[in-house]
Amino acid sequence: MSEPVQSPGQPGSTSQRRPTKQERRAAADAAAAQAAANRARVQRVAGGTIGIVLAALGVAAIVVLPQLMDGKPTSSAAPAASTSPEPAAEPTAPPAPTAEPPRPPSDLDPRLAQRPTVEAGGGELSKLTVKSLIEGTGPAVRAGQTIMVNYVGVSYRTGQEFDASWNRGEPYQEQIGVGRVLPGWDQGLVGVKVGSRVQLDIPAELAYGENPREGQPAGPLRFVVDILAAR
Repeated sequence: MSEPVQSPGQPGSTSQRRPTKQERRAAADAAAAQAAANRARVQRVAGGTIGIVLAALGVAAIVVLPQLMDGKPTSSAAPAASTSPEPAAEPTAPPAPTAEPPRPPSDLDPRLAQRPTVEAGGGELSKLTVKSLIEGTGPAVRAGQTIMVNYVGVSYRTGQEFDASWNRGEPYQEQIGVGRVLPGWDQGLVGVKVGSRVQLDIPAELAYGENPREGQPAGPLRFVVDILAAR
């Protein structure tokens, strides 16, 4: 006659058998080994993360540190365009002082502030004629001086105006008596006192001639010239 089968949970069942001392030790060793494996895995993961962070910091240090040492900005953005002007050239020595331009004296005859009316001459003009219209009180003009003048120039025969400093709104300046102007000016204005207004009737041979270049008046000329200053 066979023995009755014992169901799990009943007294005497093999599923409720207490483990032996060797089995408990083996189980403890297995748990310890599993825990050690878990710790090793955590350390590997943590070590990898730290390695990545350290590597990133190292790269940043390689890029940033030289820039900091050189005083350069670390930003990769392009610098804003400068609004300052370009650097000035190296300073040079100031030019040697030149002679001051002549200045009209403050005591000029007030009539010199009015533009003169100039009319045509009469008859044939054979020689240079200088006529005083306003007598100045300043020193006489000398050859080689630079004079400041206002003038009106017309054809002696027709009275047609061809040039005038008044039209430009500023006096004319030039050296006198040295061939820089018409011979009639060089000869007629040297010796005239500053502050004077004179009428110069200039024959063609002392002006531009009878057949001048294009743009120049032909024949004898008449000028009314105000001597404002001489230096």
